[in-house]
Amino acid sequence: MAATSQGAGARTTVALTGATGFIGSAVRAALAARGVPVRALVRGEPVADGHTAWVRGDLADRSALTELCSGAGALLHLASLVGGGAEECAAVNDRGTAAVMAAAARAGIDRIVHLSTTAVYGEGPHTGIGVDEVPAAPLSEASRTRLLGEGHALAAGAVVLRPALVTGTGDRWVVPGLAELARRVPGRWAGGDVRISLVDRTDLARLITALALDPPAPVAGVHHAAHPEPVRSGDLLDALAGLGLLPALDGPALSWEECRRLLAARPGTVSERQLAMIARDHWYRSDDVWRLAACPPGPGPLARLAGAAPWYRAALGSPPWPC
Repeated sequence: MAATSQGAGARTTVALTGATGFIGSAVRAALAARGVPVRALVRGEPVADGHTAWVRGDLADRSALTELCSGAGALLHLASLVGGGAEECAAVNDRGTAAVMAAAARAGIDRIVHLSTTAVYGEGPHTGIGVDEVPAAPLSEASRTRLLGEGHALAAGAVVLRPALVTGTGDRWVVPGLAELARRVPGRWAGGDVRISLVDRTDLARLITALALDPPAPVAGVHHAAHPEPVRSGDLLDALAGLGLLPALDGPALSWEECRRLLAARPGTVSERQLAMIARDHWYRSDDVWRLAACPPGPGPLARLAGAAPWYRAALGSPPWPC
């Protein structure tokens, strides 16, 4: 990613997609805290936050993308479709990414951050792998088209980030999924020794902001974007139980085959593939991007859970478990 003419402290306008989403809203807040002007694409009603200039349109709207990127010093492309059919995913993740990268090129933007996912690797387990140390083998249309989107971003000179599991206020999959699994698969998955890559959304937002505004040297290519220290599943479950968000899971150590059997015996919304992401190793080496961005990774996702606990309690829709 080539350096721009603006210095690290410049108040360059940042063009942002996905600005109202789980991660995008945290990035928008991080930019606002640094006094950085934001111009953001929005399909629905814009949020009146006092620091964002909203552009009505979507990733298929050439004129809206031109307006979004015009005069901006950086582009953060955080919009994606994480579910849906082949055509829907292709329209957003593949063709939409190509369109916004083309708009950035027309506007002369050469500092771009693009958000992808470690799901492009497909089925694990993955234990401490570096970028592309195993071949990409996406299992869903969402992941397949996000991998195609990476190609467009890399061709534009972007830094591509692949987070794994993201927790924090607004998380509607990780902790809610664990709450369901605590009922369907009670016990200690692999004895609680499974290692998974996590990042709190506020720390991920800090990383994205640092890459957009002031890395000490140009950054490009693909990088994993989790906290550098993987989290043991047992420690995650214990932390959530300590906050009253899950029951204490003191049951027996369960093998992967036992986990699969229990999951199948108790139907629910979490799939076997989703169970595998937190009941088998999914750990991705992520040290380099924090160093390259000169961005401290923070205390880690377990330390951040207490701040998000009130939101999780409301989202789970049930009384907290006794601590």
